[in-house]
Amino acid sequence: MDDTPARPRRPLIRWALLVFLLVAAVGFVALGVWQVERLGWKRDLIARVDARVRADPVALPAASGWSGVDAAGDEYRRVQLRGRFLHSQEVPVYASTELGPGYWIMTPLATGDGTVWINRGYVDNTHRRAETRARVSEDDVVSVIGLLRQPDRAHLVLRDNVPDEDRWYLRIPAEMSAARGVPGPVAPFFVDAQDRIDTGNWPVPGLTIIRFPNNHLSYALTWFGMALLALLAAGFVLRSEFRRR
Repeated sequence: MDDTPARPRRPLIRWALLVFLLVAAVGFVALGVWQVERLGWKRDLIARVDARVRADPVALPAASGWSGVDAAGDEYRRVQLRGRFLHSQEVPVYASTELGPGYWIMTPLATGDGTVWINRGYVDNTHRRAETRARVSEDDVVSVIGLLRQPDRAHLVLRDNVPDEDRWYLRIPAEMSAARGVPGPVAPFFVDAQDRIDTGNWPVPGLTIIRFPNNHLSYALTWFGMALLALLAAGFVLRSEFRRR
């Protein structure tokens, strides 16, 4: 009986490691290229949004075209519309702004074409109730210039609305309209007012945060760096194998 221990398959292990490193390098390069493509897309998005915000205001699309308004083509577009505020149906939505915690005052604006929710601006907790603020009359026709926005979405910070308890965390026109009985048709988007509409100091408009995180270049460099390390490791394995032979 041969008691000689079996020799480990070191060459096989080395070749398996080499294949793994090469596959990993290819994968890292692919991820790096993807991040470069994302970088180009993000820069284009920032440029397009910046152009929309700085452009002259345009008339809001007719109600028949509201369903075609989307984030890619219309988010942050500067628009102008006229109508009468329905103050009795306003909704205070929790907000965290550069002025501190408080509320967005969302008020439906009845136009000749339908109803559009307007974010009139920020108020602190003291001015949450409508009677604590000066405001234009519901009989007055007002002109609003603002940025077109898509409905908020729930995530780790923003919770779902609780309409039955009148607790609002998301600016979602459909939910606010249903809770307040707003007459239709109602726009599926809302407008962030840029200029002061009311006669008093509250709400404070123009606090829209336009920020697009752009870390794609650093991500791309990281993936390319990982690919380089994998290739260096593969070279080391090959050199070790050749030296052994």
